[in-house]
Amino acid sequence: MINPSAIDLKSLPWLLPVLTAISDRDWVRFKELEVSFANAHGVETWADVFNFRIMPALEPEAKRWLLVTKCSQGIKSVKILD
Repeated sequence: MINPSAIDLKSLPWLLPVLTAISDRDWVRFKELEVSFANAHGVETWADVFNFRIMPALEPEAKRWLLVTKCSQGIKSVKILD
């Protein structure tokens, strides 16, 4: 699941819960951690951390799960147009 070269030791205290939520496929916990981090450090910082720390540390299967889950959460309703 983790690519060790993508992380450093000072990142572990906040990174481990995020990686655990992803490993457990716990979307609710992942979102809680995401919101908490973004509120504390800003959305742009979260985007940098996610894209350059978390994503490189994941195996393809975990990346796929995140993408599929995120996309499936985005559509709340569908309106059929005639």
